[in-house]
Amino acid sequence: MNVDTLITSLLTSDIASIRYKIRVNVLSEDPHSDSIKRLRDEIKRSPVVQALLSQQDDGGQLVTRSVYDKWQGAHWVLATLADIGYPEGDLNLAPIRDQLQAQWLSENYYQEFDAPSRAAAYRKTGVPVMNGRHRRCASQQANALWSILKLGLANEQTEAFVERLLHWQWPDGGWNCDKNPAACNSSFMESILPLRALSLYAEQSGNEQVSTAVARAAEIFLKRRLFLRQRDSSIIKAEFVALHYPLYWHYDILHGLKILAEAGYINDPNCSEALELLASKHIAGGGWPADKKYYRTSSESGNGCDYVDWGGTSNRTMNPWITADALFVLKSAGVIAAATA
Repeated sequence: MNVDTLITSLLTSDIASIRYKIRVNVLSEDPHSDSIKRLRDEIKRSPVVQALLSQQDDGGQLVTRSVYDKWQGAHWVLATLADIGYPEGDLNLAPIRDQLQAQWLSENYYQEFDAPSRAAAYRKTGVPVMNGRHRRCASQQANALWSILKLGLANEQTEAFVERLLHWQWPDGGWNCDKNPAACNSSFMESILPLRALSLYAEQSGNEQVSTAVARAAEIFLKRRLFLRQRDSSIIKAEFVALHYPLYWHYDILHGLKILAEAGYINDPNCSEALELLASKHIAGGGWPADKKYYRTSSESGNGCDYVDWGGTSNRTMNPWITADALFVLKSAGVIAAATA
């Protein structure tokens, strides 16, 4: 793998966010430098961002069927903007932040009740508690928290996300919305985004209680080597070893490695097999492909539609979004060295 040649090609990409990911995440350029600020302003004006914000009304909110409309609702748009290098502190996005906070911090998420069965869990509004565990899709509050923090939009309400996530954390360190009373292990899909959000909050705040919660959440993935069952080392789900971008609320090894790298756990020995598997997916032509995708591309609204074509799928052609993230992960782990300046 000629890493420098690959990086050089990505630095000439016509997608500003790809250049940003390489310069900041792989080459470790100062994200606050004048040069990177200019690049982030270019991202703000880019066709990708224009498409994502195409349904913004005069008040700045996104008008779709719901905040959680898959994948065009405000929830997903703000998370995407945070991931692709949109500038921090842009108050033009504050109305979208407010949409998320109104949705995910409503009184429903402060009401809880004991539910002895799956049927009982759906009979009331609020968060069911089964065998002492809160059955909550914590990825929703977590994705909102991470997006708001990453974009520099936190306000006095944002701390409430942290409190809710800590309140719902399971004894094994993760989260789960499974309404089966017998479920006693956390879900990868419901735990990866809380890990990401809380690790960023801990980094920004220095809160030791949150850092402890992050360590507990990381262990969910590390003790399973990011994709393997503990009992027999078999692959937990086939989709975990396929590469996708964007992940939305889903999980795969690249997403897990990326978030563990952000949280400072990428050098844990339990990451080694996932790192080797990721490296092995490099294609001869250079870079990494998208094996599968969770979206359909459409300018129309519809379940599963995204505003942006994120490169499609191929077993022969590099996907630049996946390649940029793979390079970040492998650089963070010391698997590759990037010397290109």
